[in-house]
Amino acid sequence: MTGTTQTPMVESLGRIDPERSACVLIGVDNYAHLDPLRSVKHNLTELRDALTDPDIWGIPDDQKRIRSVPNPTSPADLVRPIRQAAELAEDTLIVYYAGHGLIDRHERQLLLTLPDSVEDQPDTCVRSSDVRRAIRDTGAALRRVLILDCCFSGQVLTEMTDGHRQDVETALRTLHDVEGAYVMTSAPRDRPSHAPDPKRCTLFTGALVDVMRQGLADGPETLSLRDLFQEVRKRIVAIRPEVPQEPQDEDHNGVGGLGFVRNAAVSPRRITGPPPSPPTRWQRVRTPVLSVTAGALGLVLGLGTQPLVHWWHDTHPAAAAGPCAVPSPSDAAAPRAVLLDHSDKLNKANVDYEKIYGLSALALVSQGKHVKALALADNSPGRVWPLTLGSPFDLSPSADTAVPLRHADGKLFDNWYDGEAMVIERGGGTDGRTMLIAAETGPAIRRFDIATGRQLGKDFPIRKELRYWPRGSAQTGRSIESLTASPDGRHLYAGWEAPLAEDGDQRGRGIIRIQRYSGTSGGSYTPDWQYAFLADDGMYLSELTAIDDDGHLLALERQYTAGLGTAIRIVELSVADAADVTGMTSLWHQPARILASTELVVDLATCPVGGPGQVAVPSSSPEHPLVDNAEGMALGTPWTSGRYKGWRPLYLVSDDNDSGDQITRLYSFAVKLRP
Repeated sequence: MTGTTQTPMVESLGRIDPERSACVLIGVDNYAHLDPLRSVKHNLTELRDALTDPDIWGIPDDQKRIRSVPNPTSPADLVRPIRQAAELAEDTLIVYYAGHGLIDRHERQLLLTLPDSVEDQPDTCVRSSDVRRAIRDTGAALRRVLILDCCFSGQVLTEMTDGHRQDVETALRTLHDVEGAYVMTSAPRDRPSHAPDPKRCTLFTGALVDVMRQGLADGPETLSLRDLFQEVRKRIVAIRPEVPQEPQDEDHNGVGGLGFVRNAAVSPRRITGPPPSPPTRWQRVRTPVLSVTAGALGLVLGLGTQPLVHWWHDTHPAAAAGPCAVPSPSDAAAPRAVLLDHSDKLNKANVDYEKIYGLSALALVSQGKHVKALALADNSPGRVWPLTLGSPFDLSPSADTAVPLRHADGKLFDNWYDGEAMVIERGGGTDGRTMLIAAETGPAIRRFDIATGRQLGKDFPIRKELRYWPRGSAQTGRSIESLTASPDGRHLYAGWEAPLAEDGDQRGRGIIRIQRYSGTSGGSYTPDWQYAFLADDGMYLSELTAIDDDGHLLALERQYTAGLGTAIRIVELSVADAADVTGMTSLWHQPARILASTELVVDLATCPVGGPGQVAVPSSSPEHPLVDNAEGMALGTPWTSGRYKGWRPLYLVSDDNDSGDQITRLYSFAVKLRP
């Protein structure tokens, strides 16, 4: 172990200034000839999220001050961003690398790998001396920091003696000749670094980010690089892995002792992202070192890791959070939806002796630090629950006393109300004070005062063909199920749950009608155009949410099959180029070009469920524990900064139908929608 703390000699004592620093995060996870390291992708994301968090360090979240470099394809692609960042850094330059680390057996030098790197072919890799030279020789930063998370990374901290020669050769000099430098490595020079779970950060970076987010209970207000290192090493050593991984560090001129990040354990901070969960499986380690060493490591890795894997998996189960397996149209490797959190806190709860159940619609009231919403229950007499949701990254829902829905004269609705959809009206004379609620009983759309629950004005008009038999051909109990308003309030979109009897389906895919209304918020609305789209096989339309003013919507599709469970899909739906089908008595066998286009955003069954015990399993859906009867959906405004800049928060709520087999569950996602 090398790690010396010297008397500080750098100019700027105190805290490393994020506004005048620059950071490069380099990671390689996709290899052609070496084992893939899927954990590295999470490393780049989670570490960047922590460093840009103003409550942790707060480096500006842009491509200048902090730059992520995933899978650089050439040495120049890896080194050039370092030089560019060094030119910008005035205070501190931080360079981070994660990926496979190899050893040049002839020169005894650490090699940083690229996607096409090959063992025993140093020319396919990047010599760490080239990285050191780029850090050392470029720019005028007061301090330089190098963090390596790769096998044998401690090689950069030592001079090795070639056993076959009498003279001493320097395999790699670190940053000794740079005034003000700090190096942190994930492992000693002859040991691997571990990545137990490809869905989570590596062991070293996961611990580093955890310490940044959690802080040290007995630590100072500001933690130094050395403070972080010591706690990370303590946590990793405490695991007692069969193949030891003891992080190393080296400090020159006291850089490691300077204040770096705020101590979250002693300073209040807001949560801006999900904390990374510890990993749960071991990566396969490439060991191109001397044959005796490689053989010994291979023996230990082959025989000794499984008990540790099981112990870590059992004591640190992965959280139910992460990308859902639906590709982006522009990038097949990128998800369009990330599960941020879920909570069952509302399940079977009650407020003032009224039981919370049957939640079928959700509408956002405010989106500040603590998101507030209204949830509609479909049970009689019809109730609206004011909710506080917490943060989308850390859901902690709670409910206030419900507001019952009433007629204009104050009387409760005296039959089964079956409210299924809700819109909070924005703008106009009743901005934020009125709500529109759609009910399958009728079917009907009505305006209510939010504070009192009383109906305002008459029921909205419903076209004859959209009513139940004998007036229309809507299926009994499957009429209006969804309602949304465009952001400007000019249009409402009301969706019917199932095809009209006259419309039917196309080979099991229901032809679903959406009725558009035009008008003004707080004023009158008149039905004008009708659109139609094909739901997925056997699916019904459960909810709609407007994305913009141009006819782009999110549609929540749902299906339940006894013995198979529930299926939940969200599609992006565009009616902008769809035909008006109002005058068409039947849509069966009509040309497909008249229909609205759809594009899958997320299938809930593809979202990560985490480790054991992280998701309660509903009896109605044992095959997919996370999936329950989602009926309500609400879309937030785009994030303007942070990890999900440009993405939007999305919330779902499930209807438990007052059944012990189902769960009232709240979900939060980050979704990437079309511009």
